[in-house]
Amino acid sequence: MALYEPGRRVAIIDGVRTPFAKAGTALKGLNAIDLGKIAVSELVQRTDLDPALIDLLVFGTVIPSVLAPNIAREIALMPLLPKSVQAWSVSRACASANQAITDAADQIALGHAHVAIAGGAESLSNVPILHSRGFSDALVAASKAKTLGQRLQAFAKVRAKDFIPITPAIAEPTTGESMGQSAEKMAKLNAITRAEQDQLALASHTNAAQGTADGRLTAELAPAFIPPRYAEAITQDNGIRTDTTMEALSVLKPVFDRRYGTVTAGNASPLTDGGGAVLLMSEERAKSLGFRPKAYIRSYAYAALDPGEQLLQAPVLAAPMALQRAGLTLRDIDLVEMHEAFAAQVLSNLRGFESQQWAERAGFSKPVGEVDRSKLNVMGGSLAIGHPFGATGARITTTLVNELERRGGQFGLMTVCAAGGLGFSMVVERA
Repeated sequence: MALYEPGRRVAIIDGVRTPFAKAGTALKGLNAIDLGKIAVSELVQRTDLDPALIDLLVFGTVIPSVLAPNIAREIALMPLLPKSVQAWSVSRACASANQAITDAADQIALGHAHVAIAGGAESLSNVPILHSRGFSDALVAASKAKTLGQRLQAFAKVRAKDFIPITPAIAEPTTGESMGQSAEKMAKLNAITRAEQDQLALASHTNAAQGTADGRLTAELAPAFIPPRYAEAITQDNGIRTDTTMEALSVLKPVFDRRYGTVTAGNASPLTDGGGAVLLMSEERAKSLGFRPKAYIRSYAYAALDPGEQLLQAPVLAAPMALQRAGLTLRDIDLVEMHEAFAAQVLSNLRGFESQQWAERAGFSKPVGEVDRSKLNVMGGSLAIGHPFGATGARITTTLVNELERRGGQFGLMTVCAAGGLGFSMVVERA
């Protein structure tokens, strides 16, 4: 059964994102709030939407600012939008923008809202740097001291190791494994070869380069002007390699298991800055306002598994649920967008789609099936375009509905793996 019944269908009107840039490069002067504002303001202006019609704004981010943790509200307070717009932030690791989109869609489906903006942003160039516990305790004690002697006494306990800063780690708190180590484990468990991974990475760069050259990808982008002078703008993704080859990829050394590993910088997504936003409306409000939807949300599903098992394999559990809720099978799907955290993860997910064991684990008698590679990530994926954690879901949604429209397809399936052993899947239907 479809999640959204007729009369309460949620329409995807359009989507916009900033260019995605490798961390420490073109967008390093902009924080996640800045990037979110660029995407949202461009979306409002591009769609010619009256800001007074916006009921709510939901945004995802994975590493929030400690000074402004509710990124959604900070974006909603830009001069372009009314101060009355509801705004809240969500975090579901790499599926944070997807969580934002489904949160907003749920409010529309329930009749609590009619017009919503949802998306996400991440600046991995601007992660918070924290003090150690020892130094933090000394600072707190010194702030409470009433005399110079008491202040000096507070800092007398500080040791050299206490001055070492702490940065957020891309690792599982429960297992201590990094994302890359988890990808290596999945490659070994699922018999994923280095050549397969490099071939997938090559396809990602090739497809993204073609989509950039012919304007399909760049049409989705809002130019991001670079501070402090704002005289120059970045207008396309800067991680796409137009010149990469299998030969070039094959000589890269493994990063996470230097002796036996297969995961390299070439077949893993880079740390990236960027933001993206999607405009959602109830079907009836879109019609009354004269907006032509690009697609409708047919169904979605989330799933989870033990992070110590196969960290990024949960989309295999989510996808069959999303398809069942949509009343469809993989044969009905015209395009598949699968987030590419690592080539090893994508290939493991594809193996899982074909596995009877994984099907039964998800509660189904038959596997999802084999994905036609000609339908997979036809505009490239995160391996080439990059992966700003909080924004990727908005990128995938926008690209999928745009390409469905261009190709005249009817149904699209997307999946996103996420830290914590989480997985997401959504089915969209072209309007």
